[in-house]
Amino acid sequence: MSENLKTIRELADELGVSKQAIWQKIKRDASIDLRQFTSTKGNTVYVNVDGQKIIKSMFKNDSSTKERQHKDDVDDNEKDDVDTQNEVKFLRNLVSEIQSEKKELHKLLDQQQRLALQDKKLLEEYKSEIKELKSLTMSKRGSEGDDFIQKENAVENRVKEAQNKNKKWWYFGK
Repeated sequence: MSENLKTIRELADELGVSKQAIWQKIKRDASIDLRQFTSTKGNTVYVNVDGQKIIKSMFKNDSSTKERQHKDDVDDNEKDDVDTQNEVKFLRNLVSEIQSEKKELHKLLDQQQRLALQDKKLLEEYKSEIKELKSLTMSKRGSEGDDFIQKENAVENRVKEAQNKNKKWWYFGK
């Protein structure tokens, strides 16, 4: 390793704070993207000279080291507790919303299945009615069918003859 790279632990010891205090400072200051100043080997994060300057400048504005460390630890714990409580509330609300949506979806699915079953029953009823009507018309045609067809043809012929008689040749010329 190069001499200008330091671990977060080494920086914390140098500044007289905990590693958590350094990470909390970095988290709070969203304008700093520490990734450009760090490299990682295994589980160890190494900070280059520029990153070290930025981290040190973050701690220069505070009061004494002991007070700062105690304050950061207390604040971090309080904020972590509040954040955790808020996150738990959020997740509980999210779970209850998902459960209510799930219930609603089950209701809609049941309703859709009932409607599909009703449609199927109606379709079967219509098919059976159509079969009955066909069988009735076929049976009527079988016994009376020939007479009926002959009478129907005779009536159609008479209507055509009557139409032809009523037409006059000069009527078309006008």
